[in-house]
Parts: sequence; C-alpha cells; structure tokens
Amino acid sequence: MREVLCFGELLIDFLCTSFSKEGPLQTNQFTQFPGGAPANAAVAVAKLGGEASFLGQIGNDHFGLFLLNAIETYGVNTDMTLIHPTAETALTFIFLDEKGERQFSFRRNETADLLIQKTQIREDYFSRRPIVHFCSNTMTQKEIADVTIHLVQLATKKNSFISFDVNLRHQLWKSGSADIDLVNSFVRKSNLVKFSREEFLFLARNDEQAYVSECISAGVKALIVTDGPRTITIYGHEGTAAIEPPLVEAIDTTGGGDAFIGAILFQLSQQPNPDKYCNDLGKLGLLVDFAARCGAIAVTRQGAFPAFPTKQELDYE
Repeated sequence: MREVLCFGELLIDFLCTSFSKEGPLQTNQFTQFPGGAPANAAVAVAKLGGEASFLGQIGNDHFGLFLLNAIETYGVNTDMTLIHPTAETALTFIFLDEKGERQFSFRRNETADLLIQKTQIREDYFSRRPIVHFCSNTMTQKEIADVTIHLVQLATKKNSFISFDVNLRHQLWKSGSADIDLVNSFVRKSNLVKFSREEFLFLARNDEQAYVSECISAGVKALIVTDGPRTITIYGHEGTAAIEPPLVEAIDTTGGGDAFIGAILFQLSQQPNPDKYCNDLGKLGLLVDFAARCGAIAVTRQGAFPAFPTKQELDYE
C-alpha cells in the first residue's frame, strides 16, 4: 500500500443547513464542518482504509485546532500539517439550492493556507514515493503557486505518481477567472487529472479532441471528466470509456467530487505500479465505477468528512 499525500487547503465549511425567524426577519443557520478539497480527499482515502497524509497550513485559532482534531479523528497523518502562529484559518460559507448544488462565499485573505513557504516542503516527504495529490486553489496567487510548483518538482524528482483535481473556484482568482495557461501547465505535469465537464471545456478552450491529444502527448496517463449525475468520461492512451454513475437523490454535493477522487486515489494506492494501471482502460473503468459509487453515497449526506463512505459500507453493499 502506498501513502497518499494530499497538499493544499484545510478550512472550515459553514454549511447553511436551516433558517429561523427573528420577528419578520429570516436568518440563515450555519453548521460548522471541516473541509478543503485536498483535505477531503485525504479523509476519503483514510475512511476506505488507505494511508493518507495531509500537507498544508492552518491557523493557531479555534477553527484551526478544530480542523486538526477532525482530520486526525478520521485517521489522516498530520505530521506534515503546519500551524501558522498568527495567520487565521480560511473559512467558506456554503449555500445550497433545492437540488443540493452549492454557492460559495470565501473568507481567504492572507490566511494560513496561503502563507506556506517553499522551505517548509521537505524533500524527504517524498522519499517513499507517495501518490501526491493537489488542486488548483494553491495556484490563485503567485506565492502559493510557486510553492505548488516546488512541491510537484520534488515529487517528480522522486518518481511519485502525481494526481491533480482541477476543482476551479474562479472567484478566488484576482481577475475573477482562473489562469488557463497556468492551470494547464500543472495538468501537463500530472499523471492523472480529474475535471468537471465545465472545467474541462474551459481549459480546453472548447477544443476537446485537440486538448486530449495535447495532454496525452505531454505524458498524462488518464483524464477523468465528471458531469454531475451524468456520464463520466475517461480519456486514456487506449482511447475513451464512459461510466454511468448511480442515480441518487442529492441533498448536499459539497463532498461528492472529493469522495470520488479520494476513492480513485485509494484504489491506485493499492497497486504496485499506478502508472501502468492507468494505461489499462478496462481497469480504469472499474476504478471509476467504484469511485462513482463512493461519490453517490457522499452527496446523500451533509458535509464532507462525515459523508464519505467507509470500506465496510461498500463491502456491505
């Protein structure tokens, strides 16, 4: 079994779960959940029985200490989790529509997750050739993007398998839109890339076939494109495959994609050679089918960490 090392943000998700009346005024009621896409992926791996570590930085405040306890509670190794002495922990407020789809409002200005330094990313973190996973929220500003480049370079030097969940949050970029060229430079450095359909079209500039060819030529082993409850598409060296996810009634889609990619990372961590495994489209299809079941379970529950399935639940099914 390989370690899965997830790098990026660990933050508070304040999920709007109900409303109350204060005289004529209707007010939102929020429930505090642990979150952050790469942290979610680490927990998803750990809950399935994998070996997961989280590399990132939180504040030395009430929220940060809550998050540290939460991620440890679910079995994630926090030896690489840093605590900034003064910067605050990032917060996100999440509003759900009647279909469980999300709208985000971030509080992430000079927060601890953005202030991690290159010198804090040690080369020996990659000595066991972990599967290294990251997302695009550590690219939104030059300083943290440089740290992410450094991390990928160290991981590549040690022949780690690189996983990238695009997970674009355009409102976090100063221009109001993600830098396509920057994000694609990380796509080309990765072995496995997961996109939503909308992200895929955005980064491909709507030229899907040319984009897939470019990515495969650059060395990407597999591109996985999800589309909510619709067909999942896999692009690989052997061609294309389509997987139908289970039909469920979603109540909160917050952790669905992270449960999905976490399940993929867990399955790959069980393989002696993830690179070779990703070259087999048939095996990839089975892996994605398993991951889709995990994502489907997660969206029927609130929050992220508590919503992810355990191996026992899946075995029971």
